[in-house]
Amino acid sequence: MMRTLFLQAPSFDGFDGGAGSRYQAKREIKSFWFPTWLAQPAALVEGSKLVDAPPHKQSLADVVPMVRDKDLLVLHTSTPSFASDVKVAERLKAENPSLKVGMIGAKVAVQAAESLRDAPVIDFVARNEFDFTVKEVAEGRDWGAIQGLSWRNPSGVLVHNPNRPVLEDMDSLPFVSPVYKRDLEYQKYFIGYLKHPYVSIYTGRGCKSRCTFCLWPQTVGGHRYRTRSVGNVIEEIRYIRDSFPGLKEIFFDDDTFTDDLPRAEAIAREMGKLGVTWSCNAKANVPRETLKVLKDGGLRLLLVGYESGNQQILHNIKKGMRIEVARQFTKDCHELGIMIHGTFILGLPGETTETIQETIKFAIETNPHTLQVSLAAPYPGTFLFDQAQKEGWLDTAHTEYVDAHGVQIAPLAYPHLSHTEIFDGVESFYRKFYFRAPKIASICGEMIRDRQMLVRRLREGVEFFHFLKERKTVGDAQKAAA
Repeated sequence: MMRTLFLQAPSFDGFDGGAGSRYQAKREIKSFWFPTWLAQPAALVEGSKLVDAPPHKQSLADVVPMVRDKDLLVLHTSTPSFASDVKVAERLKAENPSLKVGMIGAKVAVQAAESLRDAPVIDFVARNEFDFTVKEVAEGRDWGAIQGLSWRNPSGVLVHNPNRPVLEDMDSLPFVSPVYKRDLEYQKYFIGYLKHPYVSIYTGRGCKSRCTFCLWPQTVGGHRYRTRSVGNVIEEIRYIRDSFPGLKEIFFDDDTFTDDLPRAEAIAREMGKLGVTWSCNAKANVPRETLKVLKDGGLRLLLVGYESGNQQILHNIKKGMRIEVARQFTKDCHELGIMIHGTFILGLPGETTETIQETIKFAIETNPHTLQVSLAAPYPGTFLFDQAQKEGWLDTAHTEYVDAHGVQIAPLAYPHLSHTEIFDGVESFYRKFYFRAPKIASICGEMIRDRQMLVRRLREGVEFFHFLKERKTVGDAQKAAA
């Protein structure tokens, strides 16, 4: 077995590149997700080491010595971080010229040839579901026989092997949590709307929804929800509960955990027996009876992708969601005591100044406990990227997704709606939602009841104002460029 280092490379301060499709940028409040997509192949490669540099504040100088005794380096990359990750790979290969360098992630899954062409330092990329592809590389197998591998042969010719079949037996994957325990300081991971400390895992891959902007189902996971058995999931939950002192919450990071309602209910019943608090991603269409089962089984919060408060925009992005259903779902959650972190996106096809205000009004009326507002990001490999190219909404030759400091930029623009109008809409959204008397009173009430929450919210408030200041700088630069 090759001596292997799995690396989430040093990047912008607070940049959560390991977050996959959810937010490949600096967030409003510094947050870090567990690097599950790297931990999974690391769990398959005996003797490997996982390094997640950003949350551990590890610089390039910290990482360089780690490769001196390694044979293989596997980096997770993304469209916004690719150029920076390549520079890290170049420095590490200069330190150890015999090092084999591979990359994984949605970026290289859909742009294998371009990635290898643009970065001669890369020896291979593992396309699509890359877990067992990487394992076979680490085992020293003939690269020409490894499915799902794109590689540079000794003559410099790019070779693309046949695709690897989609993984069906999800229970064949080892648990990722022992890798977290072995290699990561789990207290370094925090999300504003989750209790701290938390641990997140996947219980399945794929999402039934066809949202045109969503990255992972269109590039790696697919649209069939393939799941681990209930018993397998609960076995890992027991391990996590017993192995991470002070744990307050577990998050199921499946794209849409509620895609399989009977299974979600079965897991909730078992979670209730364990007395573990948990949260998950959900679509805004879960029936009240299922919500009650989940709540009774320890569910605390749902992360819900509302995206927009305009029905036509939801049709445009193939969300498969009715506004009135989302309203009822949210009302049910409020009545059952289930908290919601709502996520919204500005700049999707059909957006206007009027629909932005409509979405803000929807958010205020439905009143999720917290929310996140992102800019529409058409990543390569998605329907939205192809659509934006075709319609002229995206200047692909000059597209940037984040600025030099990791703050998200508005890459899309329309004849009737400019980059800066979309960008400025985010700040307007946050101010109108949070700076209103009922929401301020609610947050203050939380802080009075919970001293730890008080400290946390004050820290987050400072971070949020710094973030708005950074966004203003980026916005001013965009206006000047326009």
